[in-house]
Amino acid sequence: MSAPAVSGGRYRLEQPLGHGGMATVYLARDEQLDRAVAVKLLAENLADDATFRKRFLREARLAARLSHPNVVNIYDAGETEDGRPYIVMEHVEGPTLADLMRERGRLSAAEAVGLAVQACRGLAHAHAAGLVHRDVKPQNLLLGPDGRLKVADFGIARAAETTALTQAGTVLGTAAYLSPEQATGEEVSPAADVYSLGAVLYELLTGRLPYEFDSLVDLVEKQARGSITPVSELSPEVPQHVEDAVMRSLARNPAYRPASAEALARELEPEEPPTKVAPEPHRPARRGRPWLALAGALVAATVALGIGLATRDGGSSPSPTRTPAAVPTIPRGANAQEQARNVAAWLRRNSR
Repeated sequence: MSAPAVSGGRYRLEQPLGHGGMATVYLARDEQLDRAVAVKLLAENLADDATFRKRFLREARLAARLSHPNVVNIYDAGETEDGRPYIVMEHVEGPTLADLMRERGRLSAAEAVGLAVQACRGLAHAHAAGLVHRDVKPQNLLLGPDGRLKVADFGIARAAETTALTQAGTVLGTAAYLSPEQATGEEVSPAADVYSLGAVLYELLTGRLPYEFDSLVDLVEKQARGSITPVSELSPEVPQHVEDAVMRSLARNPAYRPASAEALARELEPEEPPTKVAPEPHRPARRGRPWLALAGALVAATVALGIGLATRDGGSSPSPTRTPAAVPTIPRGANAQEQARNVAAWLRRNSR
C-alpha cells in the first residue's frame, strides 16, 4: 500500500507493527497534524465483503466515541482508494503484554494485578458505552512508557459481532483467550471480556494458559470439563483473594463470573478493612441523678445506723429489757436535693 492511497496521502505508512488474520497495523505519520499514529488496514479477503466493510467502519466510529485513559484513542476511519477500510489510532510507544511476557516470563502478583485493574477500567468504560471488545488478549493490551495500560482494537472486535467465523473457518480472536460461549458460537456479553481478561491474568501470574489444547474442538471439550490447575499450585505466592478472582473469572457459566469488569477490579484490589467502630462517647447523666444517688446512699446509711443503735451493747451480759426510744422520722423534701439535705441534717442530730 503506497502512502498516497491512505486518505489522499495524509497518513504516510512507515513500517508494519504487527499483523494477523484480520488486519495489519502500520506505524504511520499524520502529515497534517505532524504526529505518529497507528493505521490498521483490514485484510483484503474481508474487505471484499461489502456488509462486513460497512460494519467495520460503523463500529470503528462507535469506538471513536470512547474517551478513557485506559483505552487507545481512535482518531479517524475511512476507506482506501481500492475500498479497504482502515482505522487511524493513537500510537502507544511501548510493548504489548505479549511482548512483556516473552521478555520476562510471569510477573509478580502486584504488577500483574495492577495491569489487570487498568484493563478492567478501560473495559468497564467500553461496556458502559455498549461496546464489548470480544478479543481481549495480551497482544491487544499495550503498555506505555509511563506504565499506563491501554486496551486496543475495539473496532474489529465489535464488527465481528454477527460473524462468528472468518471465511477460512477460524474463530475470531485468539482461541486461547476465548470465553466458552465465544468458542461455541453463542451470544456474547461483557462477561466474555471478563473471561478473556481472567485468562490473560492467569497467564501473567503463572506463565501458562488456563488450558493446553491442540484444536478448537479440544479447547471446547476442556472448557466444558472446566478443569483448570489452581493458580496457587503454579505460583504459591499469589494472594488467596487474587486466585479466587481469577478462577471465578474463568468459570464456564457467565453467571458465576464477576458481574462486571468493575466488579473484577474490586475483587482484585479489595478495599482496606474498615476501622473498628469507636465506643459511644460517655453521655453525662441528666441533672438531678447525682442527688438521687446521694439520697439513696444516705437512706441506706440511716437504716444501718438504726440497726447499730438498736443492737449497741448487745454483746455483753443480759440486761433488763428496755423500751427503745422513738426515732424521729426524716422530713420528706419537695425534691431530691431537699430530701438529701434533710437526711444529712437528720444524721447530724441522731448520730451522737
